[in-house]
Formats: sequence, structure tokens, C-alpha cells
Amino acid sequence: MLRTAFLSVLLAVCGWAAAAWLTHDFQVWTDEGARRLEVALRPVPVPAVQVQDADGAHASLQALLEGEGPAPAGATIVDFFYTHCETICLSLGASFQQLQAALQADAEAGAASGVRLLSISFDGARDDPATLAEYGRGLGADPRLWRFVRVPDAREEQALLRRLGVVVVPDWRGDFEHNAALLVFDRSGRMRRVFDLAEQQLALDYARHLARQEGAS
Repeated sequence: MLRTAFLSVLLAVCGWAAAAWLTHDFQVWTDEGARRLEVALRPVPVPAVQVQDADGAHASLQALLEGEGPAPAGATIVDFFYTHCETICLSLGASFQQLQAALQADAEAGAASGVRLLSISFDGARDDPATLAEYGRGLGADPRLWRFVRVPDAREEQALLRRLGVVVVPDWRGDFEHNAALLVFDRSGRMRRVFDLAEQQLALDYARHLARQEGAS
């Protein structure tokens, strides 16, 4: 009897310890939740990859996140997409249109936030500069606020997806199944937070806060 009770207690303690370890002390219960917590605790720097924008210009992703000109970006909200997508990418595009409208309103009010938007295609073979440019025009993207790029080198593209935890699975139709999120980067090229599409306002508020911090430093 005592032995049975002892074994039951021991199993309960082991189960509790395993659950605590797997869920970061019960803070998360899913792989995606764990990923987001890990990013918040330990920001993820982008790997050294070259991107090509809708004008055909090449640059390192690091340099793009650092910004350009007299008013560089203090923070960048990034999404991953492909132009042939007819599902979740449409929601991503609509979300970024709303984010752009909010950033334009900031500027018109004389309080430019220092936040920029960057859409990265993971279908570099099909999404050439002309395709990206046409896609951006269709969404009404202002290139001063919202840019579109691809990663021409397939190995660098895969390295970037792995580093940032972006899941992309080709299907039998030549399309992709993929996760979708809003990734917020600081000016040093580090991914600082990951937000759901439904958390669009939270992503924008955090990016604004981050940009203010970067401007003050």
C-alpha cells in the first residue's frame, strides 16, 4: 500500500516536472507558443543573406533592416509570403495595408513612427522583381514604407526560413502550405517578437515602442 502510494506520488512529481520543462514553467502549451517565448527571451539575429527588391537592386537583409537615408527605420514588421498564394497571404496583404495606413496617419500627424514594413517572398524562383513590383502596386504599397523582396539564392532562402522558424511546405500543385505571423525586428537585424495576424495592433504598438527606444539610444 505504502509502496503503491509512493510510486503514485513519484509519477505525479515526474509528470509535473516534465510538463513544467516542456511548457517553460507552464507559460506555453504549443510549439508556436514556445517559439514566441524563446524569441522574446533571446532575440534572433538574421543570417547573412542577400535579397533583391522590386527594382532589381541587391542588398543584404541586415542592411535593409537597418534602414536607409536620413530617417532610417527604427523597427521593421516583416511577413513571409508568395505572390501566387490565394489563401493566408491575402490576409497578410490586407493586414499590411492596414499597418501602412496607420503609419501614413502617423506621418500626416507629424509623428512619424520610424516603423517600416517588409514582405519577403519565399518563392524566389517565380517572384522576380517585376512580379514583386506588380504585386506591390496591386496592394497600393508605398515604397517609402513597405518594400517587397525575394532571396534569389535557394540555400540562403532555406537558411533564413529555418533561422526564423518560418515553416514552408511545397504541395503537389506547385504552391505552399506555410505558417503566417508578424515578425518585429529591431534596427540591428534581430527578431524581437512574433505576433499572430489577429494581434496586428499589438505588433504595431510594439514596433512603435521599439523604434522610439532605438531613436533614443
